[in-house]
Amino acid sequence: MLSIDIPGFGPVRAQHLVTDFSGTLATDGVLISGIWDRLTAISRILQVHVVSSDTFGTAAKELRGMDVSMHILSGVGHDRQKEDYVRALGPQTVIAIGNGKNDRRMLKAARIGIAVLEGEGCAVNASSGADILVRSGADALDLILHPDRLRATLRH
Repeated sequence: MLSIDIPGFGPVRAQHLVTDFSGTLATDGVLISGIWDRLTAISRILQVHVVSSDTFGTAAKELRGMDVSMHILSGVGHDRQKEDYVRALGPQTVIAIGNGKNDRRMLKAARIGIAVLEGEGCAVNASSGADILVRSGADALDLILHPDRLRATLRH
């Protein structure tokens, strides 16, 4: 669990990290350098869930051997599917990370939503649904590994 009190934002008692894969943790379907180690460290603190449309079909291969729950979306309405996933976990216990238009609802529902501007870009809708916008997936994960950064960014 990640427990932090943020002045003006309130308490955060996170148990889950829900993250997109394509464009968030990976570029062109390949895990970005440094993500593996950060996710491994976070998996000791939070339950890690990768919820993805898996555009390139590589998420399972790239994350093989990592302690994560993998959920590959199918059909239509991926934005609602991601939001429903967060709501089923209990949104007040979730930190969510994403970059796509289909991540906006998930980012907005989570206690803390972090939008990522990685190599594949960040949909304006995703950033408008988030609490924080960062340059990379590594930066997003570092916020969790160094929670005083969350306090500094989100305090009023």
